[in-house]
Amino acid sequence: MRIGLITADPGHQLLADATALLTPRHEVVALDPRDHDGTETRGPASAGELADVYLLKARTPPALALARSLERRGAPVVNSAAATARCQDRTEMADRALRAGLPFAPTRTVASLAGLAAEPPRRPAVVKSRHSRRHDLVARVDDAARLRALTADWADEPVVVQDFVPNDGWDHKLWVVAGRVFAALRRSELAAGGRGPNLPLALDALPPGWLDPVLRVGSVFSLDVYGVDLIDSGGGAPLIVDINAFPGIRGQAGAPEALAALALRTAERGGLTVSRT
Repeated sequence: MRIGLITADPGHQLLADATALLTPRHEVVALDPRDHDGTETRGPASAGELADVYLLKARTPPALALARSLERRGAPVVNSAAATARCQDRTEMADRALRAGLPFAPTRTVASLAGLAAEPPRRPAVVKSRHSRRHDLVARVDDAARLRALTADWADEPVVVQDFVPNDGWDHKLWVVAGRVFAALRRSELAAGGRGPNLPLALDALPPGWLDPVLRVGSVFSLDVYGVDLIDSGGGAPLIVDINAFPGIRGQAGAPEALAALALRTAERGGLTVSRT
């Protein structure tokens, strides 16, 4: 089999470990989305020979354009470009999740942070960039002064707003690869002291019923590889605060094996997996 990696960082731990598992019997090639201009591919993608499957470990516009061009040529991509894009728009993410009955934080959209500052929330809120990307805006806003301070750097940023839900300050990080779940705890970036390292979390230590909505995210968003961030909103009730397509899943025993197996199954089936629906 020939497996393509759509990424600017093929040395990422998850990809590198999965590649090491695959290369004794299969060919793994990396496609840097920065070599794609949004209209046509250059290099291996345009040379004629397609890989049997592509793993889309990037979320930039060039990466999505590259994935779409490969899909148009008939190649299976995990996750699909469309599914990946759904997780980049936090407005669409919230609408889809809430329509499906997932326990997702109620979310409203504001055209710009400056517009929100003109009518600030009446209670503590979490403000995020509408479009998820590296180094985007994620901040807790308790008063108008904090909002004005953020506006100095983010005035024109389209944002989503969620009520701040009191919690213990820990994010439950759950990752799924083709139905196999991995988990960790991480101090929230909104907590005092900021984000900390991932800590081990056994699946049987999760409150009852938390795995069900996490696994449903895959079918609702047409994702094979994804991450779900949850908090305890009180009494052990889960609240989803974010969904990510193809997260890093670093340091999780069994994750590279699950990813390598998914790549081979998808190639053998011609892409007829969740991400192609």
